[in-house]
Amino acid sequence: MNRRTAGIPGVDEYIAAFPPRVRAILRKIRATVAATAPEASEKISYRMPAFAQDGILIYFAAFQNHIGVFPPVSGDPRLERSLARYRGPKGNLKFPLDEPVPYHLIKRIVALRLRQNAAKAAARRKK
Repeated sequence: MNRRTAGIPGVDEYIAAFPPRVRAILRKIRATVAATAPEASEKISYRMPAFAQDGILIYFAAFQNHIGVFPPVSGDPRLERSLARYRGPKGNLKFPLDEPVPYHLIKRIVALRLRQNAAKAAARRKK
C-alpha cells in the first residue's frame, strides 16, 4: 500500500466511513459506474474510490457539502454543457448533497471516458 492509500483499505471501508445518506449516494455512484464499465477494476487512489480500464475512468469522493467527481470532463461538447453548472474552479465536478445526484450524467461521463481510454490504448499499441 502506498502513501496515498494508507489508512483506507478499500472502497467498502471508504464508503462505510460516511453517514447513511452519503453512503447511499456513494453506493449508487459505485453501482452506476460498475454497470457502465463492467470490466473496470476499482481501487483506492489518492485516498478516494476510483475505477480504471485502460487508465483511470473516474474518481469520486464525498465532502462536507458535495460529492466530487474527477478528472475534468472534456471531449463531448453536449455533455460538457450538461455538466456546466456542476463545474468547480479547476473543472472538477461538484454535485451538491442537498440536490438530487445526476446519476445519468455520471453514466455518460464513464461511457465517454471508456471511449477515450480505449482510443488512447489503441494508439499506444500501434506505436
